[in-house]
Amino acid sequence: MAREKILVVEDEEDILELIKYNLTKEGYIVSTATSAESGIELARKQIPDLILLDIMLPGMDGLEACRLLKHDPLTEKVPIVMLTAKGEETDIVTGLELGADDYMPKPFSPKVVIARIRNLLRRKTRSESDDTTPIKHKELVIHPGRHEVIVKGKPVELTFTEFRVLQFLARRPGWVYTRQQIVDAVRGEDYPVTDRSVDVQIVGLRRKLGTTCGAYIETVRGVGYRFKE
Repeated sequence: MAREKILVVEDEEDILELIKYNLTKEGYIVSTATSAESGIELARKQIPDLILLDIMLPGMDGLEACRLLKHDPLTEKVPIVMLTAKGEETDIVTGLELGADDYMPKPFSPKVVIARIRNLLRRKTRSESDDTTPIKHKELVIHPGRHEVIVKGKPVELTFTEFRVLQFLARRPGWVYTRQQIVDAVRGEDYPVTDRSVDVQIVGLRRKLGTTCGAYIETVRGVGYRFKE
C-alpha cells in the first residue's frame, strides 16, 4: 500500500476534500493547504513526494508558486501536477515551462488523478535509480545519479523535465525522436501534451546550455529532435 506523502494546494474546499479522501483511501499520506503561501511553507517544512497545485488561488497564483518551488533547492525535485479550471493551452505551456511535471484540467476523475500520481511517482523512482554513468559529449557532462549538468566546467540548473529530455536524447546520439516519443519516454504514454509543450522544453534547454552545447540538440524538420553525434 502506498505511503508516499502528497501535498494538495487547493482553495475550493469540496475539491480539496474529494482529493484528500481518495488519496487517503489509496494509502497516501495527505497534507493540505488553501493558499500558495501556506503550501510553499508546508512543502519546505515537510518535503512531500509530490504536489498537486491549483493554478487559480487567492493571492499568489499556482504558476508563481510553481516557479518558487522549482527554484528552491529543498523542493526543486518534487514532481508538481498543476490543476487548472481553464484547460487553456497557454496555462498548460506556462506551467510546464516553469517546471511542472503534469497537469489536470478540471473537472477530473479521482481515478485519473490517482493514475497520474502513480505514474509520476514511478518515473521519479526510476529516475533516481537510473544508470548513474555520466554522459559526456565534448563540453557537456550529464550526471544522472546527481541530477547534474555541467557545461564548460560550470553547473547548469535544469528543471526535472528538462533534465529528463536532455538525458533521453543524449543517451542515443544520432537517433531521431518525434515529439510524442519524447513525451512517452519522459512523462509516460498517457500524458496528453501538445507539440508546443515539447518545443518549450527544447527552447529552455538550448537557452540554458548556451550557444555551443545548446546546438547539440538538433531539430529534424517535420519529424522531431535528435542529439548531435
